[in-house]
Amino acid sequence: MGLMIDSNAKFVGRDAIAQVPTPAATASWKPVPHVEVIDAVTDMIQARRWRILDEQYGLARDGQKMFGVIRINRSSSTEWSRCIGLRNSHDQSFAVGLTAGISVMVCSNLAFGGSMVLKRRHTSRIELNGLIVEAIDSLEMEFLTLENIAEDLKSDRLADDEARAVIVRAAEAQAINSRDILPVWKEFKEPRHEAFAEPTRWSLLNAFTENAKKYSPARADVCHRNLTRLFGLDGRQALLW
Repeated sequence: MGLMIDSNAKFVGRDAIAQVPTPAATASWKPVPHVEVIDAVTDMIQARRWRILDEQYGLARDGQKMFGVIRINRSSSTEWSRCIGLRNSHDQSFAVGLTAGISVMVCSNLAFGGSMVLKRRHTSRIELNGLIVEAIDSLEMEFLTLENIAEDLKSDRLADDEARAVIVRAAEAQAINSRDILPVWKEFKEPRHEAFAEPTRWSLLNAFTENAKKYSPARADVCHRNLTRLFGLDGRQALLW
């Protein structure tokens, strides 16, 4: 579905996450249990009558960090489903966060993510609930932005020379490794999924994200964040054309 974890982490279910001990609070920091973050997000999803199709979670650093992807059915297209990415830490390495994404059905690939709509340290479950209500509301606009851009990318055909130039520029921007220029080009010209046979910007994005599946989670994160900015998936002007 899209969650990538490295060798220092493991996929787990909610029951395992609920067993992770939460550190004691300090005067300036009151950590929220990982499972409470998940519960707060799923409560808001269900309150909006969105149906959860599936979900994946991972723990890293002996449970100090939690990551997850929740795929929901509410979407304007049958070609993809909406995804909510979430994270939380008990070691103060990062704040609780939520982001929007799209999972492309044909290749079961998390194609890209939107901007982080919640990225804030929290002090109580009550405050967290309020923040997540606001974040879920913001996610609706992020989803619409991503879906509108995806539709535009599908309608824009690319000549071979333009595609080659885009791939090189993406390598220069460190979205992909330089040695992956040819693999991305080959995926664009000979896609493994028939749905991307048309030479469009959407198909080129798929070529990049297919290539990113072989990256480590950290490298894939850099790749996806750079692609988001380069393709204008964050709603701002694209940098590749």
